[in-house]
Formats: sequence, C-alpha cells, structure tokens
Amino acid sequence: MKYNFDEVHNRLGTYCTQWDYIEDRFHKKDLIPFSISDTDFIIPQPITDKIYEIAKHQIYGYTRWNHHDFKSSITNYFQRRFETSLQEDWILYSPSVMYSVSLLIRLLSEPGDKVVTFNPMYDSFFTVIEDNGRELVSHYLQFIDNTFQIDFNLLEKQLQDAQILLLCAPHNPTGRIWTDQEMMTMIQLCQKYQVKIISDEIHMDIQIGDRKHIPLLKYFHQYNELYTASSSSKTLNTPGLIGSYVIIPNDDVRDAFLNQTRKKDFLNSASIFGMHATMIGYTQCDDYIDQLNEYIRHNMQYVEDFIKRELPDFQFHQPDATYLAWIDIRHVPYTSDEVQDALVNIGGVAIMRGETYGENGNKYLRMNLGCPLSKIEEGLKRIKLAMDALYQK
Repeated sequence: MKYNFDEVHNRLGTYCTQWDYIEDRFHKKDLIPFSISDTDFIIPQPITDKIYEIAKHQIYGYTRWNHHDFKSSITNYFQRRFETSLQEDWILYSPSVMYSVSLLIRLLSEPGDKVVTFNPMYDSFFTVIEDNGRELVSHYLQFIDNTFQIDFNLLEKQLQDAQILLLCAPHNPTGRIWTDQEMMTMIQLCQKYQVKIISDEIHMDIQIGDRKHIPLLKYFHQYNELYTASSSSKTLNTPGLIGSYVIIPNDDVRDAFLNQTRKKDFLNSASIFGMHATMIGYTQCDDYIDQLNEYIRHNMQYVEDFIKRELPDFQFHQPDATYLAWIDIRHVPYTSDEVQDALVNIGGVAIMRGETYGENGNKYLRMNLGCPLSKIEEGLKRIKLAMDALYQK
C-alpha cells in the first residue's frame, strides 16, 4: 500500500494535545505547533480496518494480553527488523513506556540511589527519577564533529556509585543512534559496577541515516541486568489507543512488575484497541514504517537546506533517528527567551526550546517534523519572518 503523507488532516477540535492545547505550553492560541512528539499522519490502514472490526462487534469487555498472539508479534518484529532474539516469557503489557520506566526504577533501586542519564534528555526523565525519590546524575553529552558523543571516562566515574543507567535509544532529543562500540562500552562499564540499564526505545523505528538501531537486549548474553520499555505507538501514531510493552528477562523482576500491576495498580485488562494496534502494527505495517522513514528523511533534508539558505545563524545536521530536528541556535546573537518570544508572538509558531531538555540543551530548538511537508514549509517561513523582525529591532 502506498501512503500519502502529504495529505493534511485537521486535528483541531479532537482534544489533541499538540493542536488544541498549545496555549498550555506557549501561552498563546492559534499557533502552528511543532511540539509534542506525535505525528499529524493517519495511522496504517490495517490498524484502521481492525479498529472498525472491533467497533462493529460492540462489546469491549475485559481483555487479556497474556497470550501468544500479542507476545509473538513483538518477538517476531524484533527478529525481523533488528535481528534480535527475545523470549515471549520476557514480555509484559504496560499502559505506557513511562509507566514501565517509573516502575522499573522503583523495583531496581532504593530511594536516594543515583540514576545516570544523558543531558540533554527527554524531559520526563527528570521527573521519573526525582519524583521517585532517586538522585539524578546528568552526563552532559559533548557536541564534537557535528554529533553528540559520550565522555566514557566521565561516565565510568559517574557509574561507580550509581544503581541505574537510564538510556534513551535512539536518543531524544538529539536523534543519536548509539553505535555497537558505544553500546558495548556502556554495558561493560555497567557490568563492572553492577549498574542496571533501563532503555526507553520508543523511537526505535524511525531511522533516517545509515546507522541502524541496536536494541539493548541484543546484548543480553553479555550482561543480564538489561531492561527495555517500548511501544509501536510513537511510530504508528496510536498513543491515544493506550498500550505498550516492557521486556524483562530477569524472572524475579518480572514477577515483581506483574505483582505491582496486578495486585497494587490493578492494570489487569489491556486496552483492546491498543493491544490490537500493537499486534497489527508489528505484523502488517512494515510498508507504512518504511515509507514513513523515507518521508521523514525528506523532511529533514528540506529543513537542513532551508536553514543553510535562509537562517545562517542557525545550524542543523540531520540526526540518525527520530522525527525530531534538534536545531542549534547558539550562534544567534539573542537570548533563548528573545528567540522564543519572536517565534511565538511574531511568527505564530510553537517549537520546544532546548532548555526543556536540560541545561545542555541551552539555545537549541526541538522541532517535530512528523507532519506533512506543507506544514513545515509554512513553519519555516514563519521562523524566518520572526528572526528577520528580531534582527531589525
């Protein structure tokens, strides 16, 4: 099936976080949003067909996720797309990736323990660590040769008295895919100091460069304290259907996770729509994923070309992965507040400021390119309009 990602769909009036509630983050209505990381694309046709089939049944009772159809859709997908072998018994249903991360942090550490993660970081990583009573240890990624790199000497020092390394792979917001050597070094250091690794891999399907994502659990035979939380919802634009999964090879931790979800949080029944979205998405939608990657790649190229041509004080290099453009504005001779004010109040465009993702994101912008090219074209025109006005003050 050929998908038309150029097609524009009106999301206003659907209780959409990105469009209907943009004022919550930017204090102004009627902005063109490039903010929350969902896409403006319709979902794959096979999932739509399944939703219609379920809806016509008109019975939405308690739904069991613990079966071969759900688990094998995930194991087969990891084998087919990433050449990574998983056991079905390792897989548990979860309502969201961040629920899984939060619960794993509580199961794998004690209050006051240190959790290391990379800065800039997905903004929910701050709260999931600190609001669970753990100490956040930021490892500041270094921008070298137009990419973000890990200082492994510093990382080793930080891991010596930590309990968990919280990984985002691919990395949000920089779009880095960690290389095999980087993954091996992280795992070796964590094994040396008995640090558990939790990997949020929700962005794993959007790969737009030559580098390919390597799931953390591909290295399970090197070190067994590895845990992964992921979902098809980021790629297939189904977060509103609710549903994700967590992969826990450790029997004791898996039992503890199940005990919490079943007997304390009472999350016994899956969302019937979210469960089917995962199964259909991972068994019938490879064509959608491949075409989406190609479209995002083109969007990234368009933004890179526009910035080089029209915004010389901006710098942008296409990432390895994700549909998030991490745009460098450190050479702009204005503060982040001044740039943001111009974008919102002159350009009428809403783009997340880099500081949202940590101090190491100072004077960056995170622009969501998971949308039709026409929206990006209009957004970039507005950015140029805003910056031209700012320079003329």
